[in-house]
Amino acid sequence: MNRTSARLSAIAESATLAVDAKAKALQAKGENVIGFGAGEPDFPTPANIVEAAARACHDPKMHKYSPAAGLPALREAVAAKTLRDSGFSCQASQVLITNGGKHAVFTAFAALCDPGDEVICPAPYWTTYPEAITLAGGVPVVVQTDETSGFKVTVEQLDAALTPRTKVLLFVSPDNPSGAIYSPEEVEAIGRWAVEKGVWVLTDEIYEHLVYGDNRFVSMPTVVPELADQCVIVNGVAKTYAMTGWRVGWMIGPADVMKASINFQSHSTSNVTNVAQMAALEAVSGDLSAVAMMREAFARRATTMHRMLNDIPGVTAIQPQGAFYCYPNVKGLLGRPIGPSGTVCATTLELADAILGEAKVAFVPGEAFGTPGYARFSFAMADADMEEGIRRIHQWVTSA
Repeated sequence: MNRTSARLSAIAESATLAVDAKAKALQAKGENVIGFGAGEPDFPTPANIVEAAARACHDPKMHKYSPAAGLPALREAVAAKTLRDSGFSCQASQVLITNGGKHAVFTAFAALCDPGDEVICPAPYWTTYPEAITLAGGVPVVVQTDETSGFKVTVEQLDAALTPRTKVLLFVSPDNPSGAIYSPEEVEAIGRWAVEKGVWVLTDEIYEHLVYGDNRFVSMPTVVPELADQCVIVNGVAKTYAMTGWRVGWMIGPADVMKASINFQSHSTSNVTNVAQMAALEAVSGDLSAVAMMREAFARRATTMHRMLNDIPGVTAIQPQGAFYCYPNVKGLLGRPIGPSGTVCATTLELADAILGEAKVAFVPGEAFGTPGYARFSFAMADADMEEGIRRIHQWVTSA
């Protein structure tokens, strides 16, 4: 008899967290490692949000259980913020406050999927999505994209992936890891396809405010209002407000899905930490001036990293449109002697290990995102460290 369940034994470790942990372990040993692995802003949480949490710590009401669905004031504020930022109107009763955006993803798939239900999952995908789908009993149906399409799935590809078992389409824009953003016209076309085919859409909007240049975020149920009754939105404060460690996210959906999800959370986690909820209330109720400052820095870094990566022989990258990642094609570095010791790497997994070991730079290989031959580099880090890390890779590659 197995000591652990087959269900949990099959879960792979989060590749992004594993790379970050490996880099930090080497740093703790005194190694000068530059890590591009973690997807979290390098800025501190804005002071007004921290102060709101500090006040909450001294409020005895915050020391007790609160409603499993979230503090009523925060649910109201999330509904108002969603209308303000994306134009989608919902009631506070349709909002569930979750333990981070990741928990919202798990809860949404648990609410939507029965065993054997298929979920169309465009690749590259965030490493957690297939695990969440599988744990819910669903079957990930991976649809490949690449830089020739801007890492965006087409309606024709969705049609080809559709079967009688298809229940959900996973949709992410801005995208992690590719940085791609679907145009309003593309979002509308996919939304209308979902309505026509009777497919649910889970849309992850966690990077909604991290959009660069002339690109624009639009929420699918806003441009296709008929989709609202078969759509779940997941979001959170982590990326927009530099609050990754506070663990506050949310999901928004139709009344029946939300009732099931709230019941699920009442048995799995009870309420999200009240102090963190009060911090999130301050964040979503305030203006976006701090967000604008961070976005300006990210946009600058996106341009710099894009240029520096493309200067490396054998590496090509498209310009990030949103989020805070570059996702270059590094296939030109595989299958040939590379680096000062003439290392030959057959996969991007091997390439990542070689560069970490020899150049002391950590990145996440494309295998983690369903697209071998690519690599994710986060530019949510200090400009000087970012530039030094890419320079090290350039020097390592050209020293063969």
